[in-house]
Amino acid sequence: MKIFHNFNDVGSIRNAVVTTGSFDGVHIGHKMILQRLRKLAMEIDGETVLITFHPHPRKVLYPESVGRDLFLINSQREKIELLRKAGLDNLIIVEFTVEFSKITSLEFVTNILLNKLHSRIIVIGFNHHFGHNREGDYEALKRLGSVNGFGVEEIPEQDIQNESVSSTKIRKALQDGNIQKANAYLDHQYIIMGEARKSSQALEDIGFPCYSLRIEEDCKLVPPNGVYAVTVVGEDCFSRAMCFIRKNEASPLDTLVEVHLLESYGSLEGAVVTILFHKRIREERVITTTEDLRKQLILDRNQVDELIF
Repeated sequence: MKIFHNFNDVGSIRNAVVTTGSFDGVHIGHKMILQRLRKLAMEIDGETVLITFHPHPRKVLYPESVGRDLFLINSQREKIELLRKAGLDNLIIVEFTVEFSKITSLEFVTNILLNKLHSRIIVIGFNHHFGHNREGDYEALKRLGSVNGFGVEEIPEQDIQNESVSSTKIRKALQDGNIQKANAYLDHQYIIMGEARKSSQALEDIGFPCYSLRIEEDCKLVPPNGVYAVTVVGEDCFSRAMCFIRKNEASPLDTLVEVHLLESYGSLEGAVVTILFHKRIREERVITTTEDLRKQLILDRNQVDELIF
């Protein structure tokens, strides 16, 4: 996957099949769009393109209201990795600014989708809007396409058990600690990626050595405090694990995320790893003595060990 941070850096893209959006979570609805992009690109010997935005538009346009408390399912690193796995050919990460938000839908289509990318087909999600004041939509694109010679498709809303999927609903499930519901919406495990560091000497002293991962972005959504059944994946590691989360509401970057591996591996110190979340085992509890903590962690580990994942 090629990654660009400026439209002027984008070289020639063969028969571009393009979509746009934040794609936070790269959930099942996003994947349907990407699958359709790939199919259309294969039919015309083309390449797939996603134009996405950073920071999230709400963070820029509404910093004191809905943007202030908006937490995102994925960090930038995580989203890039998920899009890579989804088979995307070209990712264009646009720096979203107030100035960029003032571009009209006509200017966006004409100056960027046509003049810069020479788009052959544009694919959008259900009820997608774009351009200044969200004035652009599927019908507007169809009219422009008929005049300028590009195709337009709209992907219908995706349902799971008759419930529509959205990044907002996934965020709510994660904030509630409902990992399994979030994973069903995502069509993959919720993840946290980061560099592993040795952690918690106190836990190591009672037989539970841990690695910690630092949250990379302060707007990264982290599930509630507690213990989780996870898998830790790295270049030389694939292990079931317990994950301990203790959030720092005042300083999100200082949130504590620790993992205790159930399988033995060499040192992961300094390695970039991915935590795949499967289930919340329990909420955080106040445990006053070291012996009580050791007994509780043994119970937690046994519970994780009995799960099939």
